[in-house]
Amino acid sequence: MRPFLTATWRYLVMLNYEVDPEVLRPLVPRGTELDLWQGKAFASMVGFRFLDTRVRGLSVPFHQNFDEVNLRYYVRYRGPEGWRRGVAFVKEIVPRVAIATVARVLYNEPYVALPMRHTVEMRDAERGTPGRLEYAWKAGGRWHHLAAKTRGAPQASAPDSEAEFITEHYWGYTPQRDGGCAEYRVEHPRWSVWQVDGAELDCDVSAMYGARFAPFLRGTPSSAFVADGSEVSVYPGTRLPLGGSGTPAPRAGQAA
Repeated sequence: MRPFLTATWRYLVMLNYEVDPEVLRPLVPRGTELDLWQGKAFASMVGFRFLDTRVRGLSVPFHQNFDEVNLRYYVRYRGPEGWRRGVAFVKEIVPRVAIATVARVLYNEPYVALPMRHTVEMRDAERGTPGRLEYAWKAGGRWHHLAAKTRGAPQASAPDSEAEFITEHYWGYTPQRDGGCAEYRVEHPRWSVWQVDGAELDCDVSAMYGARFAPFLRGTPSSAFVADGSEVSVYPGTRLPLGGSGTPAPRAGQAA
């Protein structure tokens, strides 16, 4: 099967917060369940560069390179081969109205379009020079942002570590308007991660994501790191069977 979308995701700032599982459970797509790490449920604020974007192999003028910031959480689905670990989204922010509209209308992805800007100071960061990243978006008359400073050189995440749990997901799950769920596969090599100093989230959480997240997305995150990223391929989606886990139902729309 050919990818629906290809791109390069670079410099993923990941701020991870432990969240009460009961806050997330009403959002969990049908047929999946919360994926916990050492008994803890996490939500992550993630900002990154979306580069060289192509849909069905074609680039769309003025829509190849842009920023994205999302709030995501972690779910799993039992496929024929065993558990598939994936992500689902509370909200995804991009600066392009066309991207947000297509994703929202056709695929029911929770995208919004807002003015965005970034700072990427990563020269020689792969060799250990300190770097700095910031992704910002404007809403409610002010700028919000997430930021981090890298420390040392990037390293492969250790097996069974929190960094591996956060970064190594190869499936996405999206609730559908009829109550069902779409599943899509994401392909990329294993990422290396930088440790960070000075991780920061400045955001009106209640206004952006709802009051239920406000007690959790404040202060110092439970963990924070920067993933180097890579080329990625996103494959056309399938509908999960309404009865829950098992072999996916016939192909449906793709969640991009």
